[in-house]
Amino acid sequence: MSKDADGIPQGGARRAARLASVPAGFAGRAVAGWGKRMVGGDRDEIALRMLERNAEQLFSVLGELKGGAMKLGQALSVYETMVPTELAEPYRIALTKLQTQGPGMPARTVHDVLDRQLGRNWRTRFSSFDDEPAAAASIGQVHRGVWRDGREVAIKIQYPGADVALQTDLKTLQRFSRFLTLVIPSLDAQELVREVRDRMLEELDYRAEADHQRRFAEVLRGDPAVRVPEVLASAPKVIISEWLDGEKLSERLNRDDVDEQMQKEHDSIAQTMIELLFSSPSRIGLLHADPHPGNFLILRDGRIGIVDFGAVAVLPDGTPPVLGRIVRLAADRDADELMTLLHAERFVVGDIPPADVLRWLGALADPLRSEEFHFNRAWIAREGQRVTNVRSDAYLKTARSFNLPAEYMLVVRVTGGWMNILAQLGATVHARAVASRWLNGFGD
Repeated sequence: MSKDADGIPQGGARRAARLASVPAGFAGRAVAGWGKRMVGGDRDEIALRMLERNAEQLFSVLGELKGGAMKLGQALSVYETMVPTELAEPYRIALTKLQTQGPGMPARTVHDVLDRQLGRNWRTRFSSFDDEPAAAASIGQVHRGVWRDGREVAIKIQYPGADVALQTDLKTLQRFSRFLTLVIPSLDAQELVREVRDRMLEELDYRAEADHQRRFAEVLRGDPAVRVPEVLASAPKVIISEWLDGEKLSERLNRDDVDEQMQKEHDSIAQTMIELLFSSPSRIGLLHADPHPGNFLILRDGRIGIVDFGAVAVLPDGTPPVLGRIVRLAADRDADELMTLLHAERFVVGDIPPADVLRWLGALADPLRSEEFHFNRAWIAREGQRVTNVRSDAYLKTARSFNLPAEYMLVVRVTGGWMNILAQLGATVHARAVASRWLNGFGD
C-alpha cells in the first residue's frame, strides 16, 4: 500500500479493499457460526466468539488505516455502553484501543512536515523535541517537547495525505456503514458516518482548531475545575500548545477496582463535564463536539484537562432555546404542551401518541427529572436499545414522525455522547440545577 511520505496509507482502491475485508470477514464468521450451531455448538458461546472477532477485526483495520476510518472507530467507542451487558467485555477491550492510540509517522516525515509548516529553523523554537510520538490519533499525532522559554509543550502534527485518505474513507464507509450493526446492533450507522464526515472535514483545518482552543483557554483560564492548554503557535497542519500531564479518562473508565473514594472522584468529574456541556455554549459560544474519553485527562490537581478541539460546534447565541424548552417539558412530563411545541416547530409530523414521544426523549430528559440523577451503563444501554428497536412498531412510527432539523442534530448527538461517558463513570450528578442556570429555554 503506497504512502504519502510515510503518512496515512494512500491508494483509494487498496484502502477500499482493506475496509471491504471487514464485512467480508463478518459474513464468513456468520456462515461458520451457523455451521457450528448445525452440528450442536452452544448458540450463546458461538455468538459471543463471533462478536468478539468482529470487534477485533473492525478496530484493527480502522486503526491501521487512520484517517476517516480510524475516526469512525473512535466515534464508535463512545457507544460501547449500548452493547448488551453480556457482550460488553470483548467490545470494551477492542474499542478502547482506538481512543488514544494509532500507528505513528517516522521521524523523517515529522521533520519534513515541520520544515514545511514552521520553516527550516523550527528547531530553534524548542529547547528539546522528542522524535517519538507521545500519542497518535485519526488524522495527526502528538510529540512532546520543551519550548524555548522552558515550558513543556505538545506538538500536534497532521499526517501527510490526511485529506486524500479522508475523501477515500468517506466514500467507502458510506457504502459499508450497514455492516457496523454487526458490531453494535442498535446503532444508526448511516447517521454516525454522516456525522463523522462533517466533523472530519472541519478537523483538517488546524488553524480553526487552534482558534477554538484559544477561545476555550481564554474563557476558562483560572477555572477551578477545567484546564485548557494555551496555544503557543499554530500553522495549517501543526498546533503547539502547553503539555498537560494526567491520567487518561479512557483508562479510568476501564478500571474494575472503583472504591468509594474513587467513585466520589467520578461523581466530581461527571459534575464538571455536565456543567461544561451545558455552560460552554453560553459562556464561550462553542460546544466541544468530540466527546470520547481520549480527549480528557484527570490532572494531578483534580481538574479535568481537555486536549483536542478539532470538532467544535459554533453556537454564538448559546444552545438553541427550543431544545431547552423541549427537554424541560419532556423532563416534567408535560405531554400536551410538549406536543404543541413539537408540532409548532415541525419536530413532529403527523399524529403520534404523546406517551411514545416521551419515551423517545427519555435519555435526554431522565437526568433532568429530579435534582439528582445516577448515570450507569444499564440505564444508557436500556435507553439506547429501546429507541433503536427496529422490531417495535411504536418505535418505527415515532421514528418516521420525528423530523430533527439539521441545525440541531449535532447538539443532540454530542449530548448523547457525553451521557455515554457519564454512564461509563457510573456517576451521580445534579444536572437539573445546571440546566436551569445555563440551558437557554429551560426555564421558559
